[in-house]
Amino acid sequence: MDKKKSLEIEIFDNIDKEFEEEFYNYSETLEYAKGTSPFLSNDLLKYFYIVLDGKIKTYQINFENSKEQTLFIYQRGDMFDIVSLLDKEPHEVIYEVLQDCIVLRLPIEKVRFWVNGSTSFKNFFFPYVASKIRYTENLATELSLYSVKERLMHLLVESINPNSHFKYKLLNNLSNGEISKLLGTVRHVIERAIKELKQEKVIKTSRKNITVINVEKLLEKTTKMLHK
Repeated sequence: MDKKKSLEIEIFDNIDKEFEEEFYNYSETLEYAKGTSPFLSNDLLKYFYIVLDGKIKTYQINFENSKEQTLFIYQRGDMFDIVSLLDKEPHEVIYEVLQDCIVLRLPIEKVRFWVNGSTSFKNFFFPYVASKIRYTENLATELSLYSVKERLMHLLVESINPNSHFKYKLLNNLSNGEISKLLGTVRHVIERAIKELKQEKVIKTSRKNITVINVEKLLEKTTKMLHK
């Protein structure tokens, strides 16, 4: 893959050309297959990644009961691991490739240098960090305050909203099992919520895809949820 072609993602649209050239010089493009777990804690102390294509999830698991919580699903333009980048400590989470992916790999020390000294890098990095903090805050709020069906409805709204950076098209080719882990529940509960929304003629489903067929009704139900 041509490196410059692979880097044509949104965060580079208005980047300074001098910094762009430097960025290219320090990056390499790697590909990973679905089902692999190539990103380990020690590796993430040495390298920083930006997703160009595919999906990668990060999650925690309780090994006593096998319950799993997906913390984040990285898509095009997402960066990791920000925690290790900023505090220089291992980040004890698990990574798994959900869909064949292409990533940029950069030396983490060089990225730290840019965080401290490059206005071009800071201009897209810190707004991204702020949006990740908001995402985490929203995840905690939804897990605490809303039912599984309500959380699913909100995710459906976000998945069709092109302004929702982290969730737009997130459900494309995502299994019910993966959706359940993202929403902090188990598969049969998600499938019950999906069945109810189908019966209410809000959505339709096909293999690994949920399509909203009544946006107005979904928005109405979600608005009631947020204001009840």
